[in-house]
Amino acid sequence: MIGLVFKELWGRKRRLAGSLIAVFLGVTFLTGTLVLGDTLAGSIDGYFSRAYGDTDVSIRNTTSVSDAPWGSRGQIDASVLDRVRKVNGVASAEPVIQGSGQLLGKDGKTIQSRGPRMAGNWLTDPKLNPYRLAQGRAPRAPDEVVINKMFADEGKLKVGDRTAVLTPDRVPVTVVGISKFGDEDAFGETSFTAFSLEGARKYVARTSDRVTGVWVRAASGVGQGELAARVRPVLAPGTEAVTGQGQIDESMSLVEDGFLRVFRIVLGAFGGVALLVAAFSIHNTFAITMAQRTRESALLRALGAGRRQVVTVVGFEALVIGGTATLAGLAGGYGFAGLLRQLFTQFRIGIAMEGLVVSATSLMIAVPVGLLVTLVAALGPALRASRVPPLAALREVAAETSGPSDTRVIVGGVLAAVSAGTVVLGAVNEQMAMAAAGAVLCVVAMVVLGPVAARPVAAIVGGPAARLRGVAGALARDNAARSPQRTAGAATALMIGVGVVTLLTVFIGSLRASLEDGVAGSFTGAIVVDAGGNETGGFSTRLAAEAAALPQVGGIAGIGKGEMRVDGRTAVAGVGDPSRLRGVLRLDVTQGGLADPGTFAVSKKIADDRGWRAGSRVGVQFADGARQTLTVGAVYKNAELVGDYLVPRTVWNAHTRQPLDVMALVHVKPGASSDDARQALTALAKPYGAPEVKTRDAFVTGQTADMNGFITVVYGMLILAIVIALLGIANTLSLSVHERTRELGLLRAVGANRGQIRSMVRWESVIVALFGTAGGLGLGAFLGWGLGTALGNPFAPPAVQLAVIALVGAVAGGLAAIRPARRAARLAILSAIAAP
Repeated sequence: MIGLVFKELWGRKRRLAGSLIAVFLGVTFLTGTLVLGDTLAGSIDGYFSRAYGDTDVSIRNTTSVSDAPWGSRGQIDASVLDRVRKVNGVASAEPVIQGSGQLLGKDGKTIQSRGPRMAGNWLTDPKLNPYRLAQGRAPRAPDEVVINKMFADEGKLKVGDRTAVLTPDRVPVTVVGISKFGDEDAFGETSFTAFSLEGARKYVARTSDRVTGVWVRAASGVGQGELAARVRPVLAPGTEAVTGQGQIDESMSLVEDGFLRVFRIVLGAFGGVALLVAAFSIHNTFAITMAQRTRESALLRALGAGRRQVVTVVGFEALVIGGTATLAGLAGGYGFAGLLRQLFTQFRIGIAMEGLVVSATSLMIAVPVGLLVTLVAALGPALRASRVPPLAALREVAAETSGPSDTRVIVGGVLAAVSAGTVVLGAVNEQMAMAAAGAVLCVVAMVVLGPVAARPVAAIVGGPAARLRGVAGALARDNAARSPQRTAGAATALMIGVGVVTLLTVFIGSLRASLEDGVAGSFTGAIVVDAGGNETGGFSTRLAAEAAALPQVGGIAGIGKGEMRVDGRTAVAGVGDPSRLRGVLRLDVTQGGLADPGTFAVSKKIADDRGWRAGSRVGVQFADGARQTLTVGAVYKNAELVGDYLVPRTVWNAHTRQPLDVMALVHVKPGASSDDARQALTALAKPYGAPEVKTRDAFVTGQTADMNGFITVVYGMLILAIVIALLGIANTLSLSVHERTRELGLLRAVGANRGQIRSMVRWESVIVALFGTAGGLGLGAFLGWGLGTALGNPFAPPAVQLAVIALVGAVAGGLAAIRPARRAARLAILSAIAAP
């Protein structure tokens, strides 16, 4: 039996090449995404392993108000340093000061970055300091700084240059050194400006008796755990000692549970789509080849082979194909991961991924999945082949059934009704989980109903081809309609690929429209001073105070961002003066009011989730460890700009030494020119790092600009799924041409020329592609509406992008038919007629 399997494979190598390619591409995609996730995790782990130098123990504030590893912590009493230095086993201990510090470039503008923009003190112990000097010297005077090389290059700065650092006050400084983080130009995209200890105390900590923490190096022979235990008795309440390895593990855990988890899920979803599309291509190939081998299967049964043996033959074929393609896919995935790494590097995700990392877990996922997908895809055709009666060997049999069964129609109809209803209910009731469950059922229903819809849809879609291309078009339409299972099998793979692309396109379009509507609907002013979306970026709150005095400004309110714990949960809050914000924002207050500048307010969504209302008492904790009970003074609906929590500036500033605004919203005074106001604000903002002064429309558009890069990455990664689907169509057509060899010979014999044969095959491919594209567009648009509406977003499908998807699907169908059409046209007439 094994010899028979290899004989079948070798005898039909051209037919099964499509299956090999489909599995190979699917496994390549999956392996590449897994390896990229491993590489990113390894790179981040390497960064964190070097982030603390040779620190064995760090002393820090016990309060954490952020789920990010770089989240802010409050300062601690600097007197702990002297006590720690006296502990037995401490070889070295240095104070660490860190805070917001935005370096200005040669042009006087803030050097933009995706990572944190930090400032602190240069550690004099080279073993504790993760940075090393690449040029120049360490800072000695309070106005001297060392900057990392990435931002020296970005800002066109060199040793000896004068510039400034915003802390948030503007601090004129001299660059005396340029550092590197190990061998890297920076820690990811973190901008770190190092002052002397005196300078950091003066400009960053703003006090001499508080520090961010203390880093400790152990004496020879003292372990990290032992040193931490020795240090803890000298610590004051509210501080803790953490081992260096514990700090690394904690940071990696936060990244794994946050960014990396989402990153892996998204990449894995793309790999899953590619494998699902590949599975349909494989299934279609095996279905056709098994149908063509009906007499062969019957002969095996007539010679005494049992059903199990027939299934074993097909299963072993699938195993050989899956194993071969999976092994090749592993190698291909490694190369694909390299391409993805370059792609993400171009988009500057903030981490330089230097070398590819392959974990055993990724291999243990990719290999079984590749094999399992191939075996499952071949299972149905194998079972059908095993049911062929032995007498079928003695007579002509149809290769495939002519139409779908009644059971398929009933089951598919029920599934379609249930899934569509579930999506609608989830959307109407804003239940995302329900809508997502309905979406999965919709895909299943689409697969089941594909053969049912194939014949009427092929007849409708092929109508124009019959009118435009005459006999060739009519034959193409009839060929697509007479084998609905084959047509549906080829189209379903493309339908899934197009459906996912359409779903994401509609979903992102709806999300963009929601953001634009929310921002445009809430902001009533004309100008925005925008510092960008960096979490540690911003400008001094004095800018808004000074701008209020300009003759062109009728009203202005600054908005800051900050992290804290609300009711025990980490939260990002908007910070500002509520009484001023109500003059430039339409927050749609439903309870209470914002007239008092000391009002603490929450969004209606949060109030409903927590059961709060105006007058509710809420416990909060700030980064410095202080706890306070705030009273909800207002509940508002529109949270796009201020977030779910609005903390009064007077309350917030009591717990930070570096108050920042990330934007200032401006009303132009009646009678004043908007252009004049923009010019005046631009001039005023120059000393503050020159944040952008935008019109209202430009600001609204900019709020969704970051989505464009994500969309590009999504489309680029999903192209592979569509390529696999088109290979499936091409493979189906090639098998179809082989099956219809005699029919094609007869067409040539009765007068059809080669051009007509080519046209017939091409149009058949276009009909199949249009069927898949139309189904994918409809399914994707429906699911995009359901999932978007479940999140409260308006339905805003981008017409241009959807039109492009439809056009690409039609054109791709023609491209998929090039090779099968050429082979069909080159068949020798007499040999084709004589074919069995």
